[in-house]
Amino acid sequence: MSTYTVTRSVETTAAPAEVHAFVDDFHKWSAWSPWEDIDPTMQRSYSGPDAGVGAHYEWKGDGKVGQGEMTIETSTPQSIGIRLAFLKPFAAVCPTRFDFEPVGSGTRVTWTMQGENRGIMVLLAPLLRIQQSVGKDFDRGLARLKAAAESA
Repeated sequence: MSTYTVTRSVETTAAPAEVHAFVDDFHKWSAWSPWEDIDPTMQRSYSGPDAGVGAHYEWKGDGKVGQGEMTIETSTPQSIGIRLAFLKPFAAVCPTRFDFEPVGSGTRVTWTMQGENRGIMVLLAPLLRIQQSVGKDFDRGLARLKAAAESA
């Protein structure tokens, strides 16, 4: 078994509360998530509260987006903790966190995901280059989050 951590950050002129609102409500992820437009036929469902602790989101799609679910486990003005569970093509649970740090009149947003490679994934990990592939997705998502928050 091997572990990995992917972390990326971006600075935005939007206030921490404005950026926080885009992450704390899964309904708003379509405005910025790097995976939302990969599969136009992806099925989505929401349950629990609209935002904050207990908010739940499930998706099912083809190819790269696969199938999975997310639940917000913690939510404070400074951070949001999410239980991210991939169901297909490979099962994995990846604790994910967003941190919101005031910087001047704006915000530094940091997106971190941790995971473990198990079974066949231990062998495939060097080929998949998780740091690079997921890191590129995080960079794209953070750029979109910045644009969405700044135009709100």
